[in-house]
Amino acid sequence: MVVLDHVTMQYPTGIKALDNVTFRINKGDFVFVVGSSGSGKTTLIKLLLKEIKPTAGEISVDSKLYSTMKRREVPMLRRKIGVVFQNFRLLKDRTVFENVAFAQQVIEKPLREIRRQVPATLTMVGLADKYKQFPKELSGGEQQRVALARAIVNEPDIILADEPTGNLDPKNSLEIMRLLEEINRRGTTVIVVTHNKEIVNLMQKRVITLKKGKIVSDEEKGGYRDED
Repeated sequence: MVVLDHVTMQYPTGIKALDNVTFRINKGDFVFVVGSSGSGKTTLIKLLLKEIKPTAGEISVDSKLYSTMKRREVPMLRRKIGVVFQNFRLLKDRTVFENVAFAQQVIEKPLREIRRQVPATLTMVGLADKYKQFPKELSGGEQQRVALARAIVNEPDIILADEPTGNLDPKNSLEIMRLLEEINRRGTTVIVVTHNKEIVNLMQKRVITLKKGKIVSDEEKGGYRDED
């Protein structure tokens, strides 16, 4: 589903954010990407979303090479990738229902599909009874559930979660991870970029560890390694 083949990303400042990184993530995998600040995690996210181009190497998603992809094909690529951010990024002036529906409106889904899929998705994340509320009326954990619902409502092939528990307490963090685990069980590939050591150690999933732009470990049922 996701392949990085000898990918290097060096910025004009001379900083090499990723250095000859190679890995493969298969369809249906659940993978943590971990590492301290400056390890290359943010650059990896930008590369996967095709916001930047690598200096060297090849990236492909669902067998489509990024290097040969035309600009008009990028929106279709991004429909395959649902993204969850640390700071939720909800529309404050829209209800829970409207926030999730927005993801479908931008790709011009018919109204009848929106009316069917949004409630079903909110039910899945445990927010069926909150559909009329605004983000400010929700807890942090509930806001992240809305963000997760928005990411999955269009049934993407991949969920890319960028520090999804960064603003949450341990209880809500675990609930979000269990939701991601359930989404993964339904066939979606899940990639979680995080520095949450407790969650990584508890979940016992595949863990790719980055340090100064290089992969220092890739374990099938790993934990969060102390890099020093």
